[in-house]
Amino acid sequence: MDNLQKEIKWLLEEKYHNKPDKNFKKDIKRLEKGEPLDYVIGFKEFLGCKINLSKKVLIPRPETEFWTAFAIDEIKNKKIKDTKALDIFSGSGCVGVAVLANAENVLCDFADKDKNAILQIKINLKNNFIKSNRYKVISSDVLKNINKKNKYDFIFANPPYIPTTRKNKIQKSVLKYEPKLALFGGADGLFFINKFLKDAKKYLNPDGKIFMEFDYIQKNKIEKLLKKYKYKNWEFKKDQYNKWRWVIVFL
Repeated sequence: MDNLQKEIKWLLEEKYHNKPDKNFKKDIKRLEKGEPLDYVIGFKEFLGCKINLSKKVLIPRPETEFWTAFAIDEIKNKKIKDTKALDIFSGSGCVGVAVLANAENVLCDFADKDKNAILQIKINLKNNFIKSNRYKVISSDVLKNINKKNKYDFIFANPPYIPTTRKNKIQKSVLKYEPKLALFGGADGLFFINKFLKDAKKYLNPDGKIFMEFDYIQKNKIEKLLKKYKYKNWEFKKDQYNKWRWVIVFL
């Protein structure tokens, strides 16, 4: 069975529950044109949450799910009463939604500058039955509109980090259908990472932690940025594919 046939089978099961209607053929044509399966189905499973993708935000990746699960374990182990978290460059809101759904006593702010992302985050919070007193959704270019008086125990960051110089290595369907705003971070991919790390420590509690995703080729440059901005401790981690993919930063 080739990949397209697998996708059609998955579509039939997940979206149509093996009862195809008149839209099924239209959806097959969408797949044939190269549109990502998750957009055609309309959602993505992420740590037990159903992440709606109707606003065509970045599709959550398995690598992100991997480190988010680790972060949730950290939150549970710390057992802080009313843990405060920030999900920045939030996109679909998958990270923060999963944290709220899987860990008790967490309050989470969501931040993104894309209007579609802001709408999508709100949809996903509602669809996953997160109580409104546990979150706030903020329209913000990086940390610009985040209140400096707010101090967080955890900051989760999945910034746009693909270097524009590597466009030719990106899947055609990703380039065609997924938002470029959420993919690319300048020539070296570090534009948003640099902007974020420069000020992020101002928003952390003394024993707080940053979890940040990056491209494995950026590890050494990120280490230089951490030194430049005088962070004292950090720990680089590999993803499930044995590539450097995320870093935990401490004050």
